Amino acid sequence: MPSVRIGSLALGGGAPLLVIAGPCVIESEAHALETALALKAIVTDAGLRMVFKASYDKANRTSIDSFRGPGLAKGLAVLARVKAETGLPILTDIHDADQAAPAAEVADVLQIPAFLCRQTDLLVAAARTGRAVNIKKGQFLAPRDIRHAVTKVTAAGNADVFVTERGTSFGYNNLVVDMRAFPIMRALGVPVIFDVTHSMQLPGAGDGVTAGLAEYIEPLARAGVAAGVDGVFLEVHEEPSRAKSDAQNALRLDLLAPLLRKLKAIDAITRAS
Repeated sequence: MPSVRIGSLALGGGAPLLVIAGPCVIESEAHALETALALKAIVTDAGLRMVFKASYDKANRTSIDSFRGPGLAKGLAVLARVKAETGLPILTDIHDADQAAPAAEVADVLQIPAFLCRQTDLLVAAARTGRAVNIKKGQFLAPRDIRHAVTKVTAAGNADVFVTERGTSFGYNNLVVDMRAFPIMRALGVPVIFDVTHSMQLPGAGDGVTAGLAEYIEPLARAGVAAGVDGVFLEVHEEPSRAKSDAQNALRLDLLAPLLRKLKAIDAITRAS
């Protein structure tokens, strides 16, 4: 499997486990920077590499009253400062083809949200920026079906594409993670990330907000790394109950270090076997 370039980092192709982490949404400039610095220290101390993620706009919130973020211009300015002061590569999601070019001026990875993973114009616009493209597999797709989205990116001339598993719809208000999905998608020839925290969502189950089951983050993360993923995606907040988005499925910051130690050990065993 060829590796994908993310700034100066490599993903897949035998590269070490990658951590993509940050708050769900940019809550403020100070919060984003403080969180990024704290995450960098924890991940570096664990001997791993990371990409900082945060959204400038959460366009798919459950309720019209939900906090969406600072918007494109202000949000990208925040992410540019985080990048400059931490040296971390940046991942953020785009929702419209017109957002691809401005987001690419700051972000090292343009993320395609799961509900938009079939949107051809969005995928092609992201690909043409030359930045790495992360396609989140829709909750409605079988693992092999994501190959068509990948082809839309590569056909536009961009080989730096990877896919992320974030659970599959299981009845109403529930997601499940099929561990078979990881080897199936890696067999497509692209690196695979496991979005652990979004897989803990109970979509729409919170009466206007997305509920979640954060208590299962660790066992699912361990299982995913044992299944051979190339990286993990974790939404992290110092106090999830105060988070302005995805509060019920975010990982508390002080739980990250012990989790990463376990994941690194599991990854070493998986690679050795």
